[in-house]
Amino acid sequence: MNVDPRGPTSPASSRLRSVLPKLSDSERRVALWVLENVDAAIRNSMSAIAQATDVSDTTVLRMCRTAGFEGFTDLKLALAQEPRHSREAASSEPHASDLQAAGRLFRAVAQAISDTQGVLHEATFVRALDLIAGARHILVGGVGGSGIVAQAFYQRCIRLGLRCDAPIDSQLQIMHSALTGPEDLVVVISYSGITSDPVLLLQEAKSRGAATLCITGNSASPLARLADVVLVSVSHEQGSEPMAAQIAQMTLIDALYSALVARNAEKAQLTEERMVNAILPKSI
Repeated sequence: MNVDPRGPTSPASSRLRSVLPKLSDSERRVALWVLENVDAAIRNSMSAIAQATDVSDTTVLRMCRTAGFEGFTDLKLALAQEPRHSREAASSEPHASDLQAAGRLFRAVAQAISDTQGVLHEATFVRALDLIAGARHILVGGVGGSGIVAQAFYQRCIRLGLRCDAPIDSQLQIMHSALTGPEDLVVVISYSGITSDPVLLLQEAKSRGAATLCITGNSASPLARLADVVLVSVSHEQGSEPMAAQIAQMTLIDALYSALVARNAEKAQLTEERMVNAILPKSI
């Protein structure tokens, strides 16, 4: 059963960005317009925004409800209560310099991390920690850019002294999943949540009775619907491998690692010392 990734105090703009992947094309157009024109969205009526985005009033209302608001007025009030930040229009600059282009990525990363934190529900985060800490064995899977994040998750688990495997080959991941059981945890990372191999990996894990956790940018994806616990990373980027989203996922992993260290600081320190002592003779 999935856990709603939205906390009751999540910033309105973060909630809008978090649901972008599961909106229809017309609803997404409305959400993007609102995010890019916050002040105008607060001032105008639902009909005016529907006209500006060439959709029906019903589409605007449906977008609001998908994002967790009771209606358009609820969304406007939430937007009005957010702190006003200066919005730079660097993304629209036709001849941006190399440094300005780099600056856009830095802003995208900062926004993705902020939004990911904004939709992180405490109960969901605690349940993820409990699954990781209580697992007999952890299997981590991911392909492409998400595979890089999966390897980072694996390294954090090893540094905590947890039994963990993270095969790089996707078929090998599914094979490992066939050997899991009720005391194990399978963690799958996929920004889109629709890639076939990660979905097959979780399906196999579920059939074996293993607990399942996924980190995804799409809380309505087939992958998220399979997982017991869903951690959502938010990004406003386009494309199949958004860089800011990957860093937001890395930050989520480091947040899990830090919280697990804090739960048992003495054990974590002893494990770290053993590892440092093991590799110290190899240092130049």
